Amino acid sequence: MSDQATTVKKPYPFGRRARHYLSNLLIVGIIRTALALPYKARLSFVGALVQHVIAPLAGYRRRALDNLEHVWPEMPLARRKEIATRCLNNLGRSFIENYSANDFPKRMAEATPRGDGMAALEEANLKGQPVILVTGHYGNYEAARAALVARGYDIGGLYREMKNPYFNAHYVKTLEAFGGPVFPQGRRGTAGFVRHLKQGGRLVLLFDQHVIRAPILDFIGQPARTAISAAELALRYDALLIPFYGIRQDDGVSFDVVLEAPVPHSDPMTMTQALNDSLTAQVTKTPEQWFWVHRRWRPHET
Repeated sequence: MSDQATTVKKPYPFGRRARHYLSNLLIVGIIRTALALPYKARLSFVGALVQHVIAPLAGYRRRALDNLEHVWPEMPLARRKEIATRCLNNLGRSFIENYSANDFPKRMAEATPRGDGMAALEEANLKGQPVILVTGHYGNYEAARAALVARGYDIGGLYREMKNPYFNAHYVKTLEAFGGPVFPQGRRGTAGFVRHLKQGGRLVLLFDQHVIRAPILDFIGQPARTAISAAELALRYDALLIPFYGIRQDDGVSFDVVLEAPVPHSDPMTMTQALNDSLTAQVTKTPEQWFWVHRRWRPHET
């Protein structure tokens, strides 16, 4: 979405519109088929479909392997392949979990969030202090949000609109289903996001994707352009900055919800590096849970 005051819509050629429409039909067909299955079978089905069919065809497996080689070139190839395989399965499971608007929140209501950040969140809630919950594309980030919403917290978020408008229409509805307002990236969405924060609200931000011209910080031992906006907002509005994670368990269905201690306020670069270090620790511990399919490192831009 453009950050200009007046958004000028780009032409939408018929060929691209047709491709988007047909691909969305396929996606909706998969979703409906999966939702007709019992919950555990549903997750296994979509996890396997993404792992064995969709991700290899889309080039995601190759990209995951390239990223793993970039970060851990000394790691045996067999281990990198195992991580990529399990990453793709987790990606599929997370996708259909987020479309399970009834079952997933009910299950996450049974999870008990833990960690030093939970007490900090409760105290901020009593004081009306804004809170920014920061995470990455790891485990299932919506699991942690759903667990907190089930405990009465109204938690909003900022999302990146999908290029396929047909898919984006129902994708946004899945984000809204977990509770709390969601805002699209861009001037209009950011204005609503900031307004919610200034009113003492709680918001989720994901910070682990490449951002053009963002500062270069260390992430998993490699230089990576990293958005520092979460830290800037925390400083500007005296908000707590809490790293949090929805960590998938060995059964493939349940989650450990962890809220770490708030990052101390200092300066945006130092605070964001602390967020990178927090996520790096999680990824190092269970690398198969991070979404290695993103173009996180772009050496030609660093």
